[in-house]
Amino acid sequence: MAVSEIKKGVYWVGAVDWNIRKFHGPSYHTHKGTSYNAYLIIDEKITLVDIVDVDFVDQMIENIKTIVDPSKIDYVVINHVEPDHSGGFPKVMEYIPDAKVFCSKNGKDAMIHHYYGDYNYETVKTGDKISLGEKNITFIEAPMLHWPDSMFSYIEEEKLLMPNDAFGQHLASSRLFDDENDLHEVMDEAKKYFANILMPFSPIVVKKIQEIVGMGLEIDMIAPSHGIIWRSHPEKIIEKYISWGKGESIKKAVIVYETMWNSTEKMAKAILEGLVSEGVDARIYKASITDTNHILTEILDAKAVLVASSTFNNTMIPDVAYFLEEMMGLKPKDKIGAAFGSYGWGKGAVKNIEKKMREARINLVKEGLEFRYVPTEEDLKNCFEYGKEIGKMI
Repeated sequence: MAVSEIKKGVYWVGAVDWNIRKFHGPSYHTHKGTSYNAYLIIDEKITLVDIVDVDFVDQMIENIKTIVDPSKIDYVVINHVEPDHSGGFPKVMEYIPDAKVFCSKNGKDAMIHHYYGDYNYETVKTGDKISLGEKNITFIEAPMLHWPDSMFSYIEEEKLLMPNDAFGQHLASSRLFDDENDLHEVMDEAKKYFANILMPFSPIVVKKIQEIVGMGLEIDMIAPSHGIIWRSHPEKIIEKYISWGKGESIKKAVIVYETMWNSTEKMAKAILEGLVSEGVDARIYKASITDTNHILTEILDAKAVLVASSTFNNTMIPDVAYFLEEMMGLKPKDKIGAAFGSYGWGKGAVKNIEKKMREARINLVKEGLEFRYVPTEEDLKNCFEYGKEIGKMI
């Protein structure tokens, strides 16, 4: 994609990855691709903020060459060491072996253990500022958003925040800005990103935004390192991050289940109807055929999570176990929940689901519901009432 000037003297020189479908190993499904956003600042001190994945570094260098000779770069800012943002670092440094490399203290340690070269690192902390000439960059440490090394860079003169992974989305587009794309789609991908990557760090998100407000930083553009740049609606994504970070929920419930011979599915559908009867926006997902990232995204603003499985080898079906392991790692905030399922000659699924849900910090508000083999009409009425009772708690 062509180089673009996003602010006076600030250029997008990154790359769009249209074909990537798995990220962070196999854990994040990037159905809509992604981008690796890097920014070149032209001033008395020419500065590159963030780099790109190693597979795209040649493309980034060619982009830089349309503006300036890469050997003229004075400073490199590494906001985050993860290889999708620093993988091209050794290749870039072949052009500028003596350039100063600014990063956090944790960033320096991580860079040394990723790239092992003798580079001119200079560590910075919150409030530190470097002059580029007409422009100044202020650094803001952001540990665990989402690695210990993470930090933000802010250009006061342009009111431009470059927060690396924060406020980003895995979304490939030939258009850089929020006002050039479907805002609903961009926000959906931002929600998915928050739910599947930043959810465990929700309290830190809120504190970091409060800190930035307390620093008096004016922001009229947010340029993350993945996805679309927030040019027209930076306030909307900030508001959403505050809401998601606080664990705010709507009148919504998510049911996740797996079934062997449809008995648990019958229970799930009856419970769904009970929830709906109380005005709940209820969603139901079969674990084996639904993208876990999508389920977790829906859970982000739901109040209730219900998980179900037929008993299989004295425990739950593996697809449900996988979902629960993912949810345990993300630790959804302020959710209520319950477990249910069918069994044959021996129980086990519901008990083990409840154990995992407690470990995920879900507040279990109802005793687990279990029926043997095929539920009767009376059993399904009880399922409806079960859903209805939970619906009243939402």
